[in-house]
Amino acid sequence: MKGKENKQKFLLLVSYVFYGWWDYRFCFLMLALTAVSYVTAIKIERNRHTSVKAKRFLRLGIVFPLVILGFFKYFNFFVDTFISVFDISSFHALQIILPVGISFYTFQSMSYTIDVYRGKLRATDSFLKLALYISFFPQLVAGPIVRAIDFLPQLEKEQYVTWQNFKIGFQIFLFGMIKKVCIADYLAVFVDDVYRSPVAFDSATVWLAIVAYSIQIYFDFSGYTDMAVGCARCLGYTLCENFNLPYLSKSVSEFWKRWHISLSTWLMEYLYFPLGGNRKGRTRTYINLIVTMALGGLWHGASWNFVLWGILHGVALCINKMFRSMFSFNNKLFNFCSWLITFIFVSLCWVLFRAGTLTTAVEVFNKLFVWTDIGISQMYVYAWISIAVLLAVSLLAVYRHSCQSFYPVSELNTFYSKVILWIEIFFILGFGYVGSNPFIYFQF
Repeated sequence: MKGKENKQKFLLLVSYVFYGWWDYRFCFLMLALTAVSYVTAIKIERNRHTSVKAKRFLRLGIVFPLVILGFFKYFNFFVDTFISVFDISSFHALQIILPVGISFYTFQSMSYTIDVYRGKLRATDSFLKLALYISFFPQLVAGPIVRAIDFLPQLEKEQYVTWQNFKIGFQIFLFGMIKKVCIADYLAVFVDDVYRSPVAFDSATVWLAIVAYSIQIYFDFSGYTDMAVGCARCLGYTLCENFNLPYLSKSVSEFWKRWHISLSTWLMEYLYFPLGGNRKGRTRTYINLIVTMALGGLWHGASWNFVLWGILHGVALCINKMFRSMFSFNNKLFNFCSWLITFIFVSLCWVLFRAGTLTTAVEVFNKLFVWTDIGISQMYVYAWISIAVLLAVSLLAVYRHSCQSFYPVSELNTFYSKVILWIEIFFILGFGYVGSNPFIYFQF
């Protein structure tokens, strides 16, 4: 027991050092959030028979993280919106530094408190375990969003750094690193050039940049998730699956079951269902879907671009729900058309996600739908990158159905598996992007 506790203390220290390396002051913010979650959950547990008191502590456990998130992430956004609407020049935005990963660990703390209130989880009496759950360094800054009901039970058992865990975790980590440094970072160079000045490029190149960004953001974010999962597995811990080949989806609804699974699950369980879900009639269901996705978009960033991105996905979910019962075709042509429409829709929505402002987004859409051959063309220079990535995705899809787990992990007991491992390492060392290109989701 003492050895397990010492390991957890060491992991907690490493997690706080990791988080505080950029700015140590935000460690106190995360510590305060942990303390509030710890106290409120225990109070809810002790006052479960008194619903009024339990609800009071539940509100505190939800409001406090939301206030922290709202101040650091959205204060200037709402102030700037207020200034622009009422044309008030006397107001000035504050110089607020956004803590890395605040959107992730505030959601984790809220889910813990809510699950305790719902009776799905007993409040832990160990501040150490709760602090480690909220600050666990592999997934701290960019997810996945881990639920306490999945992670805290792992802390009840002593985890060991075994050869088997390290062998699996290391391969998963390499898998994610290849996605990031060998694919996403190279595509980012091209995408950044186009989005920096879309009017300077011809329409064909802008279209290619749209497809390239769709591929970039998937490999960038899923690459980080793989590295987080792999790192955690090396230490003996299991994190949830966050992606399941989303670009194979044949509807927007299916896309959100495959993309950022931890977030979509969180939004469904802690926002969509409490709003009423689909239990209060068709109109209310559509409203709930749009509100949920709009807030999900706002979660990604303090910008109207993200809100509009979320609303578009919400409307698409409503349309999908509306016509799902009307069309029951299941043939290859229908499935292909469904896949193509879904991919094009998702890719076009990514324009709002990637563009820094609505003005840039409008410029991109203008290039997409008002065809012009005037401008810089990088179509043929970068086409091979997209073709190679699409081929890799196709091969990954085939491999996904042939392997017994989500990640292509081998036992490394054959010559062939060892060769594959060294090829992966060779690609990272020989072809990995060496420039500075942070993970996309670090900004959230």
